[in-house]
Amino acid sequence: MFGGGPWSEGAESWTAQWTSTAWWERYLMAFLWPLAVAAGAVQGLRDHRSRMTELLGTTSRPTWQRSARTAGAPALTLAVAYLLVFLYGGVQVIGNEGYAHLRWLPILIVGALALVAAAWLGMGVARTLPSALTPPALAMATLMAVVLVHDAVTPGMFPNRIVLLSPSLTEVHSTFLTVAWRVNAGQAVWLLGLAATGFLLLVAGKPRARLLALLPVVLGAAVAVPLLPAHADRNFVVDKAATALVCDGPVCVTWVHERELVTLAGPTGRENGESPGEKALRLLAGLPDPPSAVRETVPAWPPGTWQPQAPPQPAGLVPVDFEAQALSGATEDEVLRGLLAGAGTAPCVVPLRSYPTEEEEGRYDRTKAVRELAARTVSAAWFTGELKPLPGAGELRADASRLAGPAWDALRALPADEQRARIAALRTAALRCEGDLLTVLGEDGPR
Repeated sequence: MFGGGPWSEGAESWTAQWTSTAWWERYLMAFLWPLAVAAGAVQGLRDHRSRMTELLGTTSRPTWQRSARTAGAPALTLAVAYLLVFLYGGVQVIGNEGYAHLRWLPILIVGALALVAAAWLGMGVARTLPSALTPPALAMATLMAVVLVHDAVTPGMFPNRIVLLSPSLTEVHSTFLTVAWRVNAGQAVWLLGLAATGFLLLVAGKPRARLLALLPVVLGAAVAVPLLPAHADRNFVVDKAATALVCDGPVCVTWVHERELVTLAGPTGRENGESPGEKALRLLAGLPDPPSAVRETVPAWPPGTWQPQAPPQPAGLVPVDFEAQALSGATEDEVLRGLLAGAGTAPCVVPLRSYPTEEEEGRYDRTKAVRELAARTVSAAWFTGELKPLPGAGELRADASRLAGPAWDALRALPADEQRARIAALRTAALRCEGDLLTVLGEDGPR
């Protein structure tokens, strides 16, 4: 139903976590909002099309009562439809054992409110400008406005507070993030003002009343704009509850990935005496300054300026990144090799972001990334005794494998003490993110 888009892949899939489900549905608001405005406009033209406006004006029933019933039907329909889409994804989140919480509720409520406000605004404008061209014109104008301010289309072109007047959010950046409370609160105030203006336009019968109907949206903007974050990196915050650690012995993961604890320290490994995490720590214990724990890492937010190389790493931990290392659903052997890669260290070459600038693409050294991956592959093989590609290698795998084979043969040809010294030197260099790891292993082939 929702395949083929960015919302259907990876750890941030819209059926993987509750927050991701609510967030991705808000991402689609760029298309849903114009449709809601157009649907409201069509409903607002009903009386005009039936030529009953003057007749209804002569009845004793107050205009606002008749309008409330007319406005309530599309509002309820759109809100229920929006909730049903969320429930469709939520059922799959339950099946995927997603992290249970209710902090997604404000994101969902603001989305439903956005559709109601759009419908009422469309009804009010159509009642004010009763023309067959009003619905398509509103739909096109709304679509162009929402798309134009979307950060994925025109990044940095408009002030962040103006961008956030659109209910459409950017793509999900991480399962560790949630929408900041200031974004939810500011958008709710703005949308309430928009909805009130739409309803007042719907019931207004005179030019003065229509002019006064603009007051709620002006007041809503006056309150919402200062409340909304001025910088885009404040739109989202780290969910502290989701990133809290849950541990099984020396192996720790975040609450949002609690179900992945079985991958690192689960009963499958325990039946054979050791979990993959414990086995990795035991194998690494023979090196100088070995790690004492396996721990999932949480990326910093806001991410700051992209740098081609990571900073030095702490020596006491084996870092785990389920998405980058592709450990979710991996076999026990793949998990072990992922933990032993780089002698228990994280990669130093930072991959490009989803939307890199030309400068960032120029600074990214693919050759260095391939050589590093080859060295990490060989170091994992030294512990397990078998050379295999690492999980999560991606498009670098083929090139890295061509370099890893000769380096693996050269390393095994050395005396055992020299092999251990080379692996220890690789770990030291990887922790400091210094030098070329493949050269540290003794391979001096093409770069």
